[in-house]
Amino acid sequence: MNKPSAGDIARNPFTVTVSRGPMVESRHNVIAVISDAEGSVLKSWGDVSSPVYLRSAIKPIQALPLLESGAADAFNLGAKEISLACASHTGEPIHVDAVTAWLKRIGLGIQDLECGSHWPTYDPAARALAVAGQEPTAAHNNCSGKHSGFLTTAVHLGEDPKGYINLDHPVQKRIVKTLEDFTGIDLTNAPTGIDGCSIPTIGIPLDRAALAFARFADPSKLSSERAAACRRIQNSIAEYPEMIAGSDRLCTALNGAAKGKVVVKTGAEAVFLAALPEQGLGIAIKALDGTTRGAEVALGALLDGLGAMTTEMHDACDPYVRPVLRNRNDIAVGHLEAVFGD
Repeated sequence: MNKPSAGDIARNPFTVTVSRGPMVESRHNVIAVISDAEGSVLKSWGDVSSPVYLRSAIKPIQALPLLESGAADAFNLGAKEISLACASHTGEPIHVDAVTAWLKRIGLGIQDLECGSHWPTYDPAARALAVAGQEPTAAHNNCSGKHSGFLTTAVHLGEDPKGYINLDHPVQKRIVKTLEDFTGIDLTNAPTGIDGCSIPTIGIPLDRAALAFARFADPSKLSSERAAACRRIQNSIAEYPEMIAGSDRLCTALNGAAKGKVVVKTGAEAVFLAALPEQGLGIAIKALDGTTRGAEVALGALLDGLGAMTTEMHDACDPYVRPVLRNRNDIAVGHLEAVFGD
């Protein structure tokens, strides 16, 4: 196995190598950090102090106002909807039907979603939609569950739901305040972009993202209401892992097999956040080239290093975290592997 040079290690001490036959063909450079709920960094690789757009990986934190406002209970939302509020789903019927029913429950419809539409990312679902001669709607958007949660909170609090995606809307102001609470930093002047679903995405240092997920994992030092909301979200994801992602997705496989021992969420551009409730730890990962496969292998390696991966979890997740490369004839031709620089 070809090792990175000393200079490579200094800049990016964590790589995921892609080997074909006896040679390393490609490398994914990864930055990552493990933190506890007090903000102590157990281990880090690369520059984890510069801001990163966490994208959809931060959704479990963004879902907290839905519970803390009383909106979830006011509309009798169950674990299925709460998991869906944290989802980057694949647009399968189970997701679309749940979103449609949820919106009806709060007196709104698909037309009130401001996330835009796209074809289901699960190919069989996209093909079925096309065969039926139908076009995708905003309910097929992978973020439609999160947006349904935003709308639910606005309706419950008597706010105009229109424009809920804008940074100056009360929905987004609550989310920014929640992010500040969990990261421990003022985000007023943080870099802010527009996410794929049109809500603001805020640049947050990776070490602070790990802290946020550690506090989410171990909310014992938070208010009783907030701690209960964190645990309810964790339990909802564990109970309905298929709602947070969908078929053939690592988030579904890992959250299902972990049974609450680990809660993970991916985001665009190869971001992963993980909460380990039993250990009170948070993990934040970004593959710098934005390639998901690199982040998935890195996540598996870090969870292994923490002793968090059970046999059942490996059985469910190894196709993602220990992938074997196969060619068109299904012949094994290579593999991916995490290489740490200490």
